[in-house]
Amino acid sequence: MAVTIKSNREILLMKEAGKILEDVHNQLEDFIKPGISTLEIDQFGEKAIRDYGCIPSFLNYNGYPASICVSVNEEVVHGIPKKDRIIKSGDIVSLDAGVIYQGYHSDAARTYGVGSITPEASQLIQVTKESFFEGIKAAKPGNHLFDISQGIQTYIEENGFSVVRDLVGHGIGTHLHEDPQIPNFKMKRKGIKLCAGMTLAIEPMVNAGAYDVEWLDDDWTVVTADGSLSAHYENTILITETGYEILSLSI
Repeated sequence: MAVTIKSNREILLMKEAGKILEDVHNQLEDFIKPGISTLEIDQFGEKAIRDYGCIPSFLNYNGYPASICVSVNEEVVHGIPKKDRIIKSGDIVSLDAGVIYQGYHSDAARTYGVGSITPEASQLIQVTKESFFEGIKAAKPGNHLFDISQGIQTYIEENGFSVVRDLVGHGIGTHLHEDPQIPNFKMKRKGIKLCAGMTLAIEPMVNAGAYDVEWLDDDWTVVTADGSLSAHYENTILITETGYEILSLSI
């Protein structure tokens, strides 16, 4: 699949998908509290998506059984919601969600602390979010894709954390995952030249310990190999004529 350049009509649809997904995440943030199950989070998120007349991007995608990826503590991404997995104070919870609006996807992730969390956990969440913004400083026509990757990695490592190597960001549009793949770490190549109309899902995944990860027996849940905490932050962005626009976050 080649990298797609979106038309003005497509961009308007993706902007609406992004606005809806931002509101879904805001609702999820208010919903999370100690004592609820990860399945309840998924059910709440799916209802919020469908109340907008949208379809959850993740439900049954390559067999994934839920609408919201709910990953707790050492789980990096793709945690499967369960009724017996109960959130407690001190946990950090990563929520990855996507919506399909009139055939176009938006994809975004947030990590939240529940109740009272450790200073390290709080810093991990903050640095992960900040690394996204460091990376997209390079998101403008004429720059290269992997300028974004290098910006993310540099910021993460300067702050004493590590960036996951086995999972990457991606293009997005009529498909949830389109070309190009977008690493969160420096590459030897420059990558493609960015141009207006590209839509990209940039998503740093950051571990408190080493960057190594493993897959659980469910073939979905990715965890840190050393059991350290992990955080995830993602937005869908548009490359514009002069820079970028974040479609799934109002600034």
